Amino acid sequence: MWSRSIEPCIVMSLIIKVTVLFFLLFNGYFTFASDPDPLRDFCILNTDSETHSSCKNSSAATVEDFVVSGIKKSTGKFDETGLSSIPVNVNVFPGLNTLGMSLVRADFDVGGVNVPHFHPRATEVAFVLEGKIYSGFVDTQNRIFAKVIEKGEVMVFPRGLVHFQMNIGDKPATILGSFNSQNPGLQRIPVAVFGSGIKEELLEKAFGLSSKEIAKLTKRFAPHE
Repeated sequence: MWSRSIEPCIVMSLIIKVTVLFFLLFNGYFTFASDPDPLRDFCILNTDSETHSSCKNSSAATVEDFVVSGIKKSTGKFDETGLSSIPVNVNVFPGLNTLGMSLVRADFDVGGVNVPHFHPRATEVAFVLEGKIYSGFVDTQNRIFAKVIEKGEVMVFPRGLVHFQMNIGDKPATILGSFNSQNPGLQRIPVAVFGSGIKEELLEKAFGLSSKEIAKLTKRFAPHE
């Protein structure tokens, strides 16, 4: 009688262990996976608004679907921080669709900066095409990893970590950034903090600034209508 009564307990224990193991593996897959793997050779984004298909018919594909030339030169227009960027994503390069990657060309005026920011869904690799860039990131222990990188050098910014760049040379600089996601996302810290509508009282306490200083910053980074 005793041996028979113990068997259901053993079976139940095995079921619980298998369930827990499955949960850990399943959760781990979604925690560490990046963009989903493609199920076909390519899926060129269909820009025809009259159809409901997400992919262009593969028989209509040409080599031009896999080439982009819009980043050969800078736009020549710098924002107030001295930065000019050209994103290369499926909206301008349909051949990237489902391939799990995207790019950006960033040009820096003399003294120009790419303000502290992060990409929640991608690791970035930055390749210096021209110039000298002070570049780095901060980890979750608030340690900074930064140095000057020059033409031909590469730096990597782990996914989700705050990073930045500044042109410290005496002429314009250019980097090419590559992301391991079709949609890496972007949050610039100044805009996220001071331009998102967080209560000024909270910001005063968080940063130790006066209400006048906070008001000045929120006005500066508020969305332009």
